[in-house]
Amino acid sequence: MDRCIVLVDAGYLLGAAASLLAGEPSRSRITVDHVALIQGLRERAESDTERPLLRIYWFDGAPDRVPQPEHRRLRVMPRVTVRLGALTRSDGRWAQKGVDAAMHAELTELARNRACSDIVLVTGDGDLLPGMMAAKEHGVAVHLWAVQAADGDYNQSEDLVAEADERRVLDRAWITKAVRAKEVGGICAPQPVPRPEIAAILSAPLPESALASAAGHSADLSDVPGGGGAPGGAGQGGAPVGDGVDHGVAAREGDGGGTEDERGGAGKGVPTPKDLAALRGPGAAPGLGVHPHVHPGQHPANATLRWSSDKGWVERPGVVGESADAASLPTLAQLTTAEQRWADREEDITTVGGDPFEVGQVFARRWMERLGDQVQLQKLSTMYPRVPHRIDGELLRYAARFGLLAHKDDQIDEHDRYAIRAGFWREVDVRSAAERVTAE
Repeated sequence: MDRCIVLVDAGYLLGAAASLLAGEPSRSRITVDHVALIQGLRERAESDTERPLLRIYWFDGAPDRVPQPEHRRLRVMPRVTVRLGALTRSDGRWAQKGVDAAMHAELTELARNRACSDIVLVTGDGDLLPGMMAAKEHGVAVHLWAVQAADGDYNQSEDLVAEADERRVLDRAWITKAVRAKEVGGICAPQPVPRPEIAAILSAPLPESALASAAGHSADLSDVPGGGGAPGGAGQGGAPVGDGVDHGVAAREGDGGGTEDERGGAGKGVPTPKDLAALRGPGAAPGLGVHPHVHPGQHPANATLRWSSDKGWVERPGVVGESADAASLPTLAQLTTAEQRWADREEDITTVGGDPFEVGQVFARRWMERLGDQVQLQKLSTMYPRVPHRIDGELLRYAARFGLLAHKDDQIDEHDRYAIRAGFWREVDVRSAAERVTAE
């Protein structure tokens, strides 16, 4: 068949690009425009082989083979097929398992079935040498592409290079059309500007009453930031975007940034949950000290601190309270029929990319479209920025389907939680504004 196929080892392509642009092979050091990258691969393959493209196979690793947001975006692009191997952690480093074997099997099967006349390999792994030789024996021309090495030397197996029919190098100019380095220490390219909705939530301060009672001093609180827990300036107690209950969203003990003096010093923040545990009377966990700026007896022994709400102390022993309006709001599951559930799943698989902000928007859109009583929407709008307990838990469980869970502890990354909720509130705000315009 007079057509070409591209097999991409994503670990090699993006790792080598990170080495070239950022000085180290960590993919966290780069941002990738996958649409531009796929388009560039297609155009380059058709130009080099002088054959139309049949398909691009994207081989990558993922924890438990669960597609990550980038994989979900890639697999719904035209002419792109994603194949996932396992991603395992050993000695503090991530390693791919099964990716090379999958590439070898695909390479030999395509050649054996004469699915194409030319195959482009974007890889550097010598383990694919037998597959390359087998493809050549079946009459397929093999093109090997390399990413320009940061040190000017080879970053591919020399045996692989010697066996290829054609070899091309993807140089810095080509790579930077779709990949750029994140800013670190002023060396790399600027990082994308965060969405203002997320920035607003990350910077939301605690109410002055909560700060005053938690910090235990009378200093002026107008300059107090939300603490030092979340990326981008969100404090452990200061980002009122959830309800603080246990479904993987409450701030972890002792995860605040900065030193103890920076977190709990006069006028500089709020104590951690560990510090406050000592204020709960005789039943407090043993061995927990009292924060130097919090004095025993200032608060009720049964007081509970809501770290993620817009309230400070709640007079319920061990239980986070919720208003009657919040408790009366239906969940998305209660509003969804079996037919809608099937359609939602189809949309999730084929359309939703998995970006945290986008996930929050999709969830909110479905909830509002199925809400018969618009009075309920008005109730929800008044609760900003706190997402009611049941809806918040359902929202985060929905987000977990998109591979947003941190592999090590099955929790959603803190910054992603803020982005999910920011997307939720943005969609609610847009819908509420439209309702007001219609009413007027």
